[in-house]
Amino acid sequence: MNALACRLPKGAELHVITTMPGRCVAEGDAPPAEETLFSGSVRIIRLPVPGGRGMAAQSRAFACYALQVRRLIKGVSYDLVTATSSRLVTAVLGRWVARRCNAKLYQDIRDNFVANLPYVLPGGVGRLLAPIFGWVERWALSRADRINLVSRGFAPYYESRYPSQDSTWHTNGIDLPFVEAAESGFFEHADYHGTKPLKVLYAGNLGAGQGIEYVLPSLAERLGKRVQFTIIGAGAGREALCRALNERGIKNVHVQDPVPRETLLEAYRAADVLFLHLNTLPSLETVLPSKLFEYAATGRPIWAGLAGFPARFVMEEIENAALFAPGDVESAVAALDRLELHCRPRPAFVEKWRRDKIMADMAEEVLALVTNET
Repeated sequence: MNALACRLPKGAELHVITTMPGRCVAEGDAPPAEETLFSGSVRIIRLPVPGGRGMAAQSRAFACYALQVRRLIKGVSYDLVTATSSRLVTAVLGRWVARRCNAKLYQDIRDNFVANLPYVLPGGVGRLLAPIFGWVERWALSRADRINLVSRGFAPYYESRYPSQDSTWHTNGIDLPFVEAAESGFFEHADYHGTKPLKVLYAGNLGAGQGIEYVLPSLAERLGKRVQFTIIGAGAGREALCRALNERGIKNVHVQDPVPRETLLEAYRAADVLFLHLNTLPSLETVLPSKLFEYAATGRPIWAGLAGFPARFVMEEIENAALFAPGDVESAVAALDRLELHCRPRPAFVEKWRRDKIMADMAEEVLALVTNET
């Protein structure tokens, strides 16, 4: 948003219609429902939606959001509609709004929803629904003026289905606080010398995509007092993880709730190694976890259970990172032994993948659609 707002032509307006952050509401620290920024040229509307986990709850939340969007845009005309979508439905809403307003459409795609369906829904339901959602996807994307794909791992799927589409490849990148911390030397500290347990940190979602609960209990048990794990996060897999740890009596794993960014930066600085894992689902071999960028900015050794495109990205772009086969405990132990246990800043990586530069390039492309520069 900031990158776009800074580049708006004189007299232009940017309307952002999003949802109220659920975590902020739960903690009693919700932002205003409506806000005006950049001397009135940017208007942000945050819509309340029902909470809850699971696909049914998410469907209700999106239906509530879509109905409110429909009401808000009544009688409003737009020149350009941009939709950021991880589960397709926001892309569908973006297409509908653009069609209603006869506007240009920029679709920012963050996941491969249709390809993932067979692995997400059990009992063959996903395979039955995939063709239906494939048609929905074509409706949402086939008339887009430009499509951005967050991972080059999506290329085989999208380029085969939409060969004539104009696509770009802007990924998540590194948030500015992590860039600033890396450039200031905040993350640098004394190297690990083996006199105490190795402090290993995982910070992020604990969901089906990560599958931490399937590998960490056995891995922690296998390594024993050699490693002390800290897990910061929440998600559908957290309960199963804690249950497995308790049943086995594992004492070298500490699980805690998500923390504010400032506390997270301190946790990264205190860690010796950063741990990452994606589940063994074939669909996860095309994604590019945003956590990788955050991790790499710290200069810490990265211990990652990845396959497919994200594994190739790590091998090509990130120094001092050791890969293992997802879910394979012995492969993970061998990977840990390959790491150099010291902080190695990655200034070239930080400069290449800083989010503000990526978003600046993306904003230029978005605005070019309505300034006739494409």
